[in-house]
Amino acid sequence: MNKISLFFRNQMSFFWLPSAWLCGVRVDSIENNSCSVRVKHRWINKNPFNSLFWAVQGMAAEMPGGLLLGEKIKNSGHNISMLLIGSTSNFTKKAVGKILFTYENGPDLDKMVNDAVVTKEAQTLTILTKGIDQNGDVVSEFTFKWSIKLRSKK
Repeated sequence: MNKISLFFRNQMSFFWLPSAWLCGVRVDSIENNSCSVRVKHRWINKNPFNSLFWAVQGMAAEMPGGLLLGEKIKNSGHNISMLLIGSTSNFTKKAVGKILFTYENGPDLDKMVNDAVVTKEAQTLTILTKGIDQNGDVVSEFTFKWSIKLRSKK
């Protein structure tokens, strides 16, 4: 996605996800098979321990997989609903500075969407997103369980 499209997507997140926008969560890149979201530790998103609040990390971690899945569904041309049905998290290091959350398994999402269309049954997929700081260290890991289902025609 070009820089102009990313700029407008990030500006529109003010209306779609205002809490994420206020906390500085921004899409860094979105391609066919990957999506990256960044967030920088600042006053608005810090916790009492002067690191990035866990819920802000959760918002940033959910977006790469959710955005990419939404794009895959839109590009399929089918009326498919998507729902986050579970999540887990693990925090391994104090999150300060810039943190990047990336999901790079687009083909898994393609298969999930295709299976939903072919079988007409709900499909689930658990994805892993890691938060990486500026030094390349993992600060957090999140798993998100997504469910999609082809909507029936009325």
